[in-house]
Amino acid sequence: MKGNSRESRFGKREKRKKTNIILNSLIALVIVLIIVVSAKIFFGGNNDQAVPADEQTASESKQNESNREDQDNDIEQDKSKDKEKADKESDKEDKKAEENKAEDESEEDKEQVVTEGGSGPDVEKTIENPAWKPVGTSQSGEHTAVYDQNHVDWQEMLSAISYATGIEQGNMTVWFLGNNGPNSSVGTISTKDKSEKYRVYIDWVDGEGWKPSKVEVLNEIN
Repeated sequence: MKGNSRESRFGKREKRKKTNIILNSLIALVIVLIIVVSAKIFFGGNNDQAVPADEQTASESKQNESNREDQDNDIEQDKSKDKEKADKESDKEDKKAEENKAEDESEEDKEQVVTEGGSGPDVEKTIENPAWKPVGTSQSGEHTAVYDQNHVDWQEMLSAISYATGIEQGNMTVWFLGNNGPNSSVGTISTKDKSEKYRVYIDWVDGEGWKPSKVEVLNEIN
């Protein structure tokens, strides 16, 4: 009986010892797991936060760049619209000026009087037009005609002749330009290829410049 009692106590101690070892092992394992999980949460959490921050910065930078590009595009579009508007306004003004010029020329043509012949046998026909106007002047004070090619008065005479005949000065040959009485001059001109030939009479209007009074269409240059 005594021997059985000792064995029984010994068995219980062994059993408790094994149980304690198992419990201690489990506790240690739990502690290790807690440490590992805590470390992962602590250190891993910082990394998880750092990555989105970098991504957010990159996203914001990309968005800012996109906004700048949109602004640049808007500015370019505005410039393009402004230029298009200015071009349209310019075209509109040019068209209006051309229409006004055509109307003026049409009115002048209506008032134009053409007669056959003229002051000599070299005259094919004579044109007079009360709608002709002075061409303007930059001169002031008392006027005296000056027949010097380098003088402003000469250039203004040619402007009046060009206005009356429709021949541009760059395509004009001046055969004669001289005095035709007080405040009056007469010029003989042609196109450079001599396909058109004219004798033009002009009168001076104080403060307004030279004004055509009569044009003779010539059949030859004397």
